This record gives sequence, structure tokens and C-alpha cells, in this order.
Amino acid sequence: MRSADGTRLRAWCNDGTGTPVLLCNGLGAPPAAWPQVVGRGSGFRVVTWDHRGLGGSARPADRDRVRVEDHVDDARAVLDAFDLPSAVVVGWSLGVNVAFELALEEPARVRAVLAVAGVPGGSFSSMFAPYGVPRRLRPRVGRLSSRLLPVVGPLLPVVVASLPPWHELLSPDAVRGPAREALTSVRHPGALYAVLHEFSRHDWGWYRHLALAVAAHAPLDVSPVRCPVTFLAGRYDALVDVRDVRAAARAVPGARLRTVPSTHFLPLQYPGVVREELARLAPSTG
Repeated sequence: MRSADGTRLRAWCNDGTGTPVLLCNGLGAPPAAWPQVVGRGSGFRVVTWDHRGLGGSARPADRDRVRVEDHVDDARAVLDAFDLPSAVVVGWSLGVNVAFELALEEPARVRAVLAVAGVPGGSFSSMFAPYGVPRRLRPRVGRLSSRLLPVVGPLLPVVVASLPPWHELLSPDAVRGPAREALTSVRHPGALYAVLHEFSRHDWGWYRHLALAVAAHAPLDVSPVRCPVTFLAGRYDALVDVRDVRAAARAVPGARLRTVPSTHFLPLQYPGVVREELARLAPSTG
């Protein structure tokens, strides 16, 4: 399919039946990151796409067309490509920005929003709160971390190739401390491997370019949003300050907030909770 500016995108559908769901994924994440949502028999008709220049999608002719607003154009194009007038919109990380921009721009197309491990704008100001980084320094630290991706990213294929079988990786003796809680809460280890392998194939120079574009997305005024909204937040999320998620939930009339003992990879660690909250939103949309 093609987006509004002509960029060729790889779109995806689970060929399921039921409530239409537009999945605005985390940057570079594959559908496999949502093991209890994307199955054909999940009860949802899920559509999504690969971000610009990642997976099977082409880079835009204008390399600056990678703003959150451009991803919103892509989301709208995916709905059109699958003939969906509206859908429940699920966002993860960057996808939360996209979901709320779409809800504000075209409220008739968004039946409800499930915002997972993300905030509606100002993402870089929400990073590294668990490490005690002052808010005024977080955007600078976030940009520095993003600039290191071309150095760190190429090591991922080596790490993935050297991982032991998942049942050994997640055994009680394999990890200790906070890492143990994070890893042993992964309910679908096969999905974790699929996600890691997908990430290991990314062009990390381009990935950095996409990530830095997110920094320019200012916090959104979400008070005009009138569709049902649920926020899911992880208590151990290093990339999203739970306090910011709580503030966003208070700003949306009638929004719910649910916090779980998760890291940023909440869809993999608590897929049952994600499905439960999505199912709870779906009936309210009719």
C-alpha cells in the first residue's frame, strides 16, 4: 500500500473476524509482540504496518517525513487499505503518540484507545525516571542514547545467536534480582525470540533517525478525546514515567489506568492483561 506522500508501506492483517483493531506498534516491533491479540482466532480483526524504512516498508523520498504526524498518515492509509471506517486503536510506546494524534484529528475513526507503555507526546521527557534522571535532562539523555544505536544495534544479532534455549534462559537459576522478575514474567518466550530476531535485522542508522524524530513530538492536549480510553503502564518501565501516564489518564475524561509490574515490554510480559483490557474496550464500542 502507499501512504499520503506516496511512501510504499508493508501492511499486515491477521485475517481474523470480530472487532476491527488498528495496531500502532512500538518502533520497529513486529506483530508477534502481541501473542494473544494477533492470532486469527483472537476475536479481533487486526491490521498494522511496518514503520517507514523498517521491515518491508520503504523509506520516504523525503527523509524528513518520519515525524509522528507522518506515522499518523500511515495509520490512516492502513485503515483505508483494509476498508475500515473505524477501529479500536492499540498503541505501544511510539504508537501511543500515533493513536492519540489520530483520535484528535479524526475522532470518528477511533472507537477506543488502548495506550500501552506510552504517553501522548513528550516521550523523551518521560525517559529514565526509574534511574533518577532529572526531567530537565531526560530529553538530552534520550537523544544521546538514540545516537548510540548504530553502535549498540549491530551487536544484537550476535547476542540473539548466542542466547540459550528459551526454557534455559528463563529458568530460576539463570537470572537474579530485577532482571529475574522481568524475564520470568514473559508469558510467550517464542514471541520474545521472534521480536528479538526482527530487531536484529534493522538498519540501526535509520532506526536512530526515526527515534530522534519522536523527540520533536510535543505533549498533546488529550482533554478533547471522548472515546473510551485505557492506559496500561509498567512499574519498572525505564522509558516511560508512570507519573506521566497517570497525568495523561487524568486528562482524558473517563479514562482508566491499570499498572502492572512490567518493564517497557508489557505486551510480551502481560499479554493476558492486554487482551483482557482490549476485550473490555471492544464491547463499549458497539
